[in-house]
Amino acid sequence: MNLEEAKYFCNKWLAAWTGNNPDKLINFYSTQSFYSDPTVKNGLKGHDEILPYFKKLLKNNPDWKWTYEEIIPTEKGFTLKWKAIIPVRQIEIIEFGVDIVEMVNNKITRNEVYFDTLNLINTIQKK
Repeated sequence: MNLEEAKYFCNKWLAAWTGNNPDKLINFYSTQSFYSDPTVKNGLKGHDEILPYFKKLLKNNPDWKWTYEEIIPTEKGFTLKWKAIIPVRQIEIIEFGVDIVEMVNNKITRNEVYFDTLNLINTIQKK
């Protein structure tokens, strides 16, 4: 995937993370894709496991916004450095992280998400 293709894909894919529409988001993933993030470190495989997780995740975070900071094309897809603005009550948390994304036929086959969750967890746990 070249840089322009990756940018085009990321603009559409990252926008699908906002607005609590997990059915739209899952369509970016192949039916047998692998997904992991800090809360599902061992990962989820396929739409049957990933979609219920996305439903819960997006329902709890309908207004977060994701943008790319840098995209590094790779042989199988791209590495994405991202920024997320996550509303938590009256505060907006800004997080930065990295995704490793592998693709076949313009569908994600592997998506590994990495970021430090400490600030987000501490903010969520405050009363």
